[in-house]
Amino acid sequence: MTPAAPSFDFLPGAAGSPVILHVPHSARDIPDAVRTGIVLEDAALERELDHITDSHTARIAEEAARLAGAAPWRFVNRLSRLVVDPERFPDEREEMRAVGMGAVYTRTTHREVLRPDGFDPEPLVERYFRPYARAMTDAVADRLAAVGRAVVVDVHSYPAVPLPYELHGAGPRPPVCLGTDSFHTPPELLAAARKAFEGIGETGLDSPFAGAYVPLEYYGSDPRVSALMVEIRRDTYMTEPGGPAGPGLTALAEALASLVDALS
Repeated sequence: MTPAAPSFDFLPGAAGSPVILHVPHSARDIPDAVRTGIVLEDAALERELDHITDSHTARIAEEAARLAGAAPWRFVNRLSRLVVDPERFPDEREEMRAVGMGAVYTRTTHREVLRPDGFDPEPLVERYFRPYARAMTDAVADRLAAVGRAVVVDVHSYPAVPLPYELHGAGPRPPVCLGTDSFHTPPELLAAARKAFEGIGETGLDSPFAGAYVPLEYYGSDPRVSALMVEIRRDTYMTEPGGPAGPGLTALAEALASLVDALS
């Protein structure tokens, strides 16, 4: 399961585009040295990857970039979130630590053991999490220097039926959930997203997942950086869990491209 690609890629878009499509959870690759710290047998690990991976979201972002009038920039994680989850806080601020899913997961989607008790996450945080965070910070700085603003659009997916690890799974599960931040998601960004995805179906707000990713250097302090999380319910475009993409993927890519154009 050793990946051939780098652990993340920052893929260029149009020089004048402020948009960064961030795809943190689409990959399944786990380096051999990391695999040894996971207690699941191979078949169980593959099932866990089916559930935890935002399958085909890198393809949705790639297609959207191809269709957009001004291509967005793309920051794509090439490793599974079972290596590290780059969108978690690496400390006690992270609420998902309560279910063993901080920056380094110790429990599965079904709250079973993924890594043994007493596992030290620091080597993985140092090797993978911090370089990713620095690179994402640099990507935003690059857009700020070039065009004076940056718009980070997270591309995620989620299962039609809640999984046991979800802390807020009892609420609505619309075809598209828009995750927002009170500081970094201005009304015009939210309105543009609602319009772009109206052809997909209902768009909900912050349920079952809330928030939006902003590098900590800019978080809560720099209004030039705006952010939105796009959570796509998986049955709209693929066979769950972990199966092939279907025709719905094209419509989603077109909708995301429409959002990119509105933001550019």
